[in-house]
Amino acid sequence: MAYQSEREEIESKKFVDYKDVVYLRQFTNPHAKILGRKRTGIAASKQREISLAIKRARYMGLIPYLTA
Repeated sequence: MAYQSEREEIESKKFVDYKDVVYLRQFTNPHAKILGRKRTGIAASKQREISLAIKRARYMGLIPYLTA
């Protein structure tokens, strides 16, 4: 389990949109991997919505799959 100091406090929105790249980048690490639910501290249902939005944004080319 993530320690309290490691956990990031990120505000969750009611509607997660794949076009909101600035918001979605908060849920990825510098290597463009999706952060886990324990790390972000949000509910499991919201985490599923966010990960789906990140994957859609990657497919559309808004967020990179990998960073160089």
